[in-house]
This record gives sequence, structure tokens and C-alpha cells, in this order.
Amino acid sequence: MKITLDGRCALITGGSKGLGLAMALAFARAGGHVALVARGEAELEAARAQVQSAAPSAKVVTIAADIRTAEGCASAFEGAQAALGTVDILVNNAGTSQRGPFLDGGDALWQDDLDLKLMAAVRLCRAAIPGMRARKWGRIVNVLNIGAKAPPAASTPTSVSRAAGMALTKALSQEFAPDNILVNALLVGIIESDQWVRRHAADKRNISWEQWKEEQGRGVPLGRIGKAEEFASVALLLASDAGGYVTGAAINVDGGRSPVV
Repeated sequence: MKITLDGRCALITGGSKGLGLAMALAFARAGGHVALVARGEAELEAARAQVQSAAPSAKVVTIAADIRTAEGCASAFEGAQAALGTVDILVNNAGTSQRGPFLDGGDALWQDDLDLKLMAAVRLCRAAIPGMRARKWGRIVNVLNIGAKAPPAASTPTSVSRAAGMALTKALSQEFAPDNILVNALLVGIIESDQWVRRHAADKRNISWEQWKEEQGRGVPLGRIGKAEEFASVALLLASDAGGYVTGAAINVDGGRSPVV
């Protein structure tokens, strides 16, 4: 089955690298247009060139914005809508893994995490839904992680903000299903992305990337870590008409690693 987006326009936060870039490539190759949002202009331009090269007919725009603030969210959405005409698909992907012992995390850490992972999604959904509702077509994909369902010890604040994102997903899916706005979450396990590249770089054992990936994959039932392209394929399905009867789902993309389905 070939999945197409037929000119649909997507706003992807955290779109300059990792999973965001992989989704942008998948969407553009499927006939969509994409607005990539991130903070770094140089990384955005490199991502734009890569997506444009892979899909010459796609419209690819970049917006430098800090979506931890209300002003940044407004700038991101307004820029995407002005450049693409509509925002049919919203992918809330921006995020970092801020985790550690509960007693070590102060208010500033918690507020930063909630602003980036929860409030940015709330604000961008609030901006995008009226247009989707008017067109009777919309797709929202919230990228979370498997800690949203099964938070381990020393996983705050990220597991809490991700769990809130899962609740937001379900609530919006129920409210806006009559408007043909489908809202789903994808829960990441261990997938090759910039975040895991940074973790490898921080490993003091001086082992190769391939060795490090093999180690990480031992704890995954499939025996390996995932590829960003595999994750992007699932996101593409949910963003398309092919996924038109899926809403309110929180789908693990983790090689079977999560103890909770």
C-alpha cells in the first residue's frame, strides 16, 4: 500500500533533526508540504536542504522559534500558516529527556519541561484546531515516550509531562472526532535519533556508536534499537487518509520494550 498526503501541509516541531527530520522526509516524499520548527537556524537550513533534495516538488519552509513560550508558539503557527496556506497536520515532536531523582529536580526544571512538552502542544493545538475544524479534516500526532505509560524510577519530570501529553491526546480525540480531527500519540522507545547520539557521546567508556547501539538493543525484545525511518512510517500512516479510523490511540513504537501495551 502506498500512503500519500496529496498536498496536505504539516507543521513539525523539533523538525531540524532526529525523529522530526525523519517525519519531514517521509511526509514530503509522500506528497506533503512541511514547515520545520526549531530554535537553531543553521540546523533548520541544513534540514530544509535535505528534505528539499529528497522531495523537489514539496514546499519546505523553516521557522526559528522557541516554543517554550506563548510568543514562540504563535510565531511558529502563524509562520507555517502564512507560508503553506493551511496547517492540516500538526506534529508535536519537540522535547528533551529531562530525568533524574525526584528530590534533585527544582521548580525551574519542572516548569521548563512542562512548557516545552505540554504547554507547547496545548498552545499549538489551540491554534491549529479551528482551521482543521472549518475544513473538517485534521491530524494531530503527539510524540511522547513509553515512560508515559510505565514510568520508571528517577524519570521525573519527563515521565509526568509525557503522561499529561497522553491525557491531552485522549481528551482532544474525543472532543474533536465529530470534526474529523484525529489525534494520536506515538510513544518512543530507543530509536536512533540525535538524543541517543548525545547519550553515546556522553558515555565515558569510549566505545563505538555501533557497539553502543548493540548494547542498548539487548534490552529490546526485537534485539535492536529502532530506526528513525521506521518511526516516521507510523507517523505517516496516522497523518494520512489511510489512518482515517485511528484516533485516541497511544501507540508504542519501541520494539516491544514497554511492559504496557
